Parts: sequence; structure tokens; C-alpha cells
Amino acid sequence: MRALRIAFLVAAAAMLAIGARAAEPPKEPALGENGLYVQPWFLQSFLDLKEDLEEAAQKGKRFAIFWEQKGCPYCKETHLVNLAKPEIAGYIQKHYVVLQLDLWGARKVKDFDGEELSEKALAQKYGVRFTPTVQFFPAKIGEEKKSGREIEVARLPGYMRPFPFFAMFQFVQDEGYKSGGFRDYFKKKHDESVASGGKAHTW
Repeated sequence: MRALRIAFLVAAAAMLAIGARAAEPPKEPALGENGLYVQPWFLQSFLDLKEDLEEAAQKGKRFAIFWEQKGCPYCKETHLVNLAKPEIAGYIQKHYVVLQLDLWGARKVKDFDGEELSEKALAQKYGVRFTPTVQFFPAKIGEEKKSGREIEVARLPGYMRPFPFFAMFQFVQDEGYKSGGFRDYFKKKHDESVASGGKAHTW
């Protein structure tokens, strides 16, 4: 009986420990040297955007740029909430190559049209004014000299809650931009999620 009671207490303590771990808030994503939150699966790039897109295409993936800045609370929210969801992070890693750029950064980046300029200047060229901003690009590009702003197929300016954020990546992956706008695509995804009893629409 004594051994049984000890075993019960050990099991109870283990359950309490598991519950405590489950109640812990998620860990903050890592901070890079430039003060931006980073994901381990972000692309380590030589910052030649055409080469990065071509590399993504060779892997059967799409290319996207995450624009962020130091101290941006909504950038942190994107990492701590949206990208902390395995369904979202897993989908993006499977279908995308993601490059993170700093809105105020000084690193030299080679645009799709061949022009080389700082991250800050590139953001101005692309009309990126808010963070986070996600730019999405076509699966393949031709030889014509066009800037990233000219060839982008979709843009997510500012923070979106997890479900519409996820839907935007699906929208581009499904090439929904070829047949309509994101609003209609998102409504369809939302209705499908509700009809199936899914929880995604409550994210």
C-alpha cells in the first residue's frame, strides 16, 4: 500500500510539472544583432534578390520578403504569436523561402533590376512604410529588368492576426491573385473553416 501511495504521489507530481510547463508563456524568438526577431529557417542570403528567387524556384518554393524594424511591437507579435503556431510556420517553411530585411538597414541589396542599394533605400524604392510588411513575388521571372515593386504579386502591409496571415500565404501559393482579390479568397477560406468545425478561424 505504501509503495502504491508513493507511486501515486510521483505520478501526481509529474502531472503538475507538465501542467506548469503547459501554462508557461511561449518563449520569445531570438533577437539578431540588428535587433530584429529572427526565425532559424529564414534565408541566409548574399542579398541578390533575383538569385534568391531563382534558388527558391529550384526548390519548388515561392520567394517572400519580411520587412521589419528594431523595436516594432507588431513584428514581435508576428514572431511570438503567428509564427509560433506550428501549422503556420510549417506551411511557410514548406512552400516559401523567406528573406528578412531591415527597414532602416545599411546592408547592400541587389534588386531584381540589377540596381544595388541599401535596405533602407530599397524599402523607399518599394514604398514600404510599415512593419511588418511581407512582399510576395512570382514563382518565376523573365529576363526583363524590373524592380521588385513592379513584379510583386501581393503585399501584406502591417500586422494581420494568425488566420488571415496564414490565408495570405495560401492565397499566393494557390495563385489566387490570378483570378481575384484576397478579400474573396479569405472569405472562402473562413467559411470553409467554420463549416468544417475548424478552430483556425478563431486564431
